[in-house]
Amino acid sequence: MVVYFSLLLGVAYFTSRKSADNSTFFVANRSAKWYMVAFGMIGTALSGVTFISVPGAVGNSDFGYFQFILGNAVGFLIIAYVLLPLYYRMNLTSIYTYLEERLGHRSYKTGAMIFLVSRTIGSAFRLYLVAIILQWFIFDAWNVPFAVTIALCLLLIWLYTNKGGLKTIIITDMMQTFFLVLAVVLSIYFMADSLGMGLLETIETVKESSYSKMFFFDDFLGDRIHFWKHFIGGIFVTVAMTGLDQDLMQKNLSMKTIGEAQKNMLTFTGIFVVINLFFLAVGALLYIYAGKNGIAIGSLPTPDYLYPEIALHHLAIVPGIIFMMGLTAATFATTDSALTALTTSFCVDFLNFNKKADPNDRALVKTRNRVHFAFSLIMLLVIMVFRIINDDSVVNAIFTAASYTYGPLLGLFAFGILTKRQVADRLVPYICLLSPALCYVLNTYVVVPYTTYAVGFELIIYNGALTWLMLWFSGGASKRA
Repeated sequence: MVVYFSLLLGVAYFTSRKSADNSTFFVANRSAKWYMVAFGMIGTALSGVTFISVPGAVGNSDFGYFQFILGNAVGFLIIAYVLLPLYYRMNLTSIYTYLEERLGHRSYKTGAMIFLVSRTIGSAFRLYLVAIILQWFIFDAWNVPFAVTIALCLLLIWLYTNKGGLKTIIITDMMQTFFLVLAVVLSIYFMADSLGMGLLETIETVKESSYSKMFFFDDFLGDRIHFWKHFIGGIFVTVAMTGLDQDLMQKNLSMKTIGEAQKNMLTFTGIFVVINLFFLAVGALLYIYAGKNGIAIGSLPTPDYLYPEIALHHLAIVPGIIFMMGLTAATFATTDSALTALTTSFCVDFLNFNKKADPNDRALVKTRNRVHFAFSLIMLLVIMVFRIINDDSVVNAIFTAASYTYGPLLGLFAFGILTKRQVADRLVPYICLLSPALCYVLNTYVVVPYTTYAVGFELIIYNGALTWLMLWFSGGASKRA
């Protein structure tokens, strides 16, 4: 672990020694190589939660998650050929400045605030879920307090992202994606070797197992993982939570041309689909391994604990180290990127750095450093609140509530891009609060108790559509038609 973090700090030093201004921090001087960004984005897109939850979920939903991944792939194509041309044409640093020009000042601030709240809660929650597993399996044995574990993680992330920002992250994410992919591939190898299987036999065992069912078409109303719910939901979740999220889009805006950004998205999409197939294969092998070795899965707190349980307690020391490297890489790649994007959004959208005569002025660089540190502290406080609550149902409800907010963001951008109609800008903040609240009330008090329909990932579509309708009725004909 010391060697790993030394590498991260070394990368930070070499990427920021010549330039550590705001242009470097926000958009890597728009000189990033598309193939480096494409590979590094895998680590950002696949958080530590994905690293342990996707394999764990195979026990309940087989390979049904792949239906969602196929929807993600279509969503990435929409981002590449609809959203990226818009962002590049406007030469954006923060993607939410589009909303100011198209819909109005309050719409712009509302969109940016949705991102800040959602990404802070979401990223803190992802780091929290991974940290409690690390605490359970490792740090409790060393009597290290949970608060110290989290504070140390965030301090290390702050240290290697503070100066170079996005320019540093593009390199560190490549390194962390490499460790993540290596961990997944070697996990498959070590479990297959422990079960006495070669490559072809492993592929055949996974294929013939009861976990390999991939497509579900039987019960559209009652099945949350029905193909069309997962596939269509995957498209819109990707468009909203990737294409309308400053975090991943900031990396796309770091390239010189739209053509390079599109090549990045296409390459990233292909790698993303393949890596998720590997995650699902790991999940099948975990359950096969547990069954043949008498591991009591029911004794674990949740299925998320199965992967670390087998890697750290049932395989040799090398697989355990490889697992830790992969989990750490996935977690850090997501958190460092989020902190940089939060800092960028706040500096551009609320401190108006892009409207200053010299955005790279030393005073503004110092302000950016303070904002970056402040968001690290905020994330620490949010994680400690999750720890104090220490109730899975409440914490999951908070995370679900955060994901609700991307629906209004989807509605705002869809309205701006697909229509020329104006909105009542002063009403937009209230619309974006009302829409997810109505969706929650309808789902909780109407759909669940009175129908057999099980709402899945497609909830974001209903949320965005409701926002879109309210925006339509709030405004009038376009002044620019």
